[in-house]
Order: sequence, then structure tokens, then C-alpha cells
Amino acid sequence: MQLKHLRTLLSPQDGAAKVTCMAWSQNNAKFAVCTVDRVVLLNDEHGERRDKFSTKPADMKYGRKSYMVKGMAFSPDSTKIAIGQTDNIIYVYKIGEDWGDKKVICNKFIQTSAVTCLQWPAEYIIVFGLAEGKPLLISCSGKGILSGHADGTIVRYLFDDEGSGESQPAGMEKDLSDKLL
Repeated sequence: MQLKHLRTLLSPQDGAAKVTCMAWSQNNAKFAVCTVDRVVLLNDEHGERRDKFSTKPADMKYGRKSYMVKGMAFSPDSTKIAIGQTDNIIYVYKIGEDWGDKKVICNKFIQTSAVTCLQWPAEYIIVFGLAEGKPLLISCSGKGILSGHADGTIVRYLFDDEGSGESQPAGMEKDLSDKLL
């Protein structure tokens, strides 16, 4: 496999201007980048910036610089984006199908600690990790996730077998982590 540099999406800036997270839409038409200034830049499939919006703190009394965005994921239909933040909240923004559609918060999910990572694998499922070490999900109509932990273990969680008869074998956590480490 050969990889090649296609283009630079953000021009270099003086000082710290790091990217905190990125996400491709499931339809591959949108690419989101969130920078240290908590602004989400939306690019098209060719890397051209087409839109942007500012994220919001969980509580304005702490100010706009009181949090960082740590995880982003597009919905399966690519019309929404979930944003996980260090101020213990996940916002879901409706971004629309077309460029320039109004960006509005349509859901808020308050958490017990900072969100560290986030995925949106199916229509009504958002899976995320918290700083306190808990892998969680919003909704329970999916099958399962793998969760990585600081001690090096990887754990498989099945949410619901949905009548398939699948079960989580006893000791699966150990078997899986031994094979992947």
C-alpha cells in the first residue's frame, strides 16, 4: 500500500493550533475537524472548507474556554454530528444535508466525567468513553463494542443478542486481550 499527501486542510499558524479530533461522515461527503479553539470546520470530500460552527460549553458560567472537544462522530445518515467534551457533556448537532444549513443542538447528554472518545456506529447508538474509565452507550439497540483500558486489557461487551442466540463466552475478556496485546 502506498500513501501520498493530497493536500493540507489547515494552514500552519503561530503558536498552538492543534487539532483535537476529526471525523469522516458515513457517506464520505463531509470531513469535520475540531481545533483547540473549539470550532468545527466542515470540509467536502475534496478537502475544501464549506462550513463551520462553534461548539458550546455545558454551562456558560464557566466560559467558552472551560472545555475541550475530545470526540466527534457523524450519524449514519450524515445529517448530525455528536460532539464529546471535557465538561462532561455530549451534544448532538443537526447539521443538515446541504452546506450552509443551520447548525442546531438537537440533543444533550450530561455525563459523570469528561468524555474521552466517541463513536456513532448505528442509527440510534452513540458509544463513548469517560475519563473515569467507563465505556458507555446511549441507546441499547446495537450488538456490542470493544473497550480498551489503561491496564492494557481489551474487553468485548455485547449489548443485546436481539434473538440471535449470541452470548458472551466466559473469559472472553482475557482471551481477547491476550490475542491483541
